[in-house]
Amino acid sequence: MKETTPAVTGERHVDKDGFASRKLIRPLLNHTSHSSPSHPVQNGGERRDRPERSQERSNGARKSPPPDQTNAENFYYQKQMQSKTSMVIVLTDGEEVHGCIEWYDRACIKVNRSSGPNLMIYKPSIKYIYKEGEGRK
Repeated sequence: MKETTPAVTGERHVDKDGFASRKLIRPLLNHTSHSSPSHPVQNGGERRDRPERSQERSNGARKSPPPDQTNAENFYYQKQMQSKTSMVIVLTDGEEVHGCIEWYDRACIKVNRSSGPNLMIYKPSIKYIYKEGEGRK
């Protein structure tokens, strides 16, 4: 059976401008109920309709797109550079480069190696990176 909440009616009086009086209906709030009006009622009650999307953004503004960068990559590189962690960089052709990341920018990273010359590696040629002690599983 559907729950009904009694309503209190109030009257508006005629303004000086000549507007007709309107009834103002205010529902009484039942504080013992645990379901909020924005959520559907659990026990077979009716679901309330959502307002149209055009009403939510009446000025015609669209939702802003997500940011291009989350800075997670920059945070990871900074952390590895500060701790001078030995990293393994696996390239797209399967070659592995062992060394520490010295610096990075938007397009490439510089890797210091003890077993050979330092390398500058373009990011598009990197398949994935992991810490040397972790290994692949």
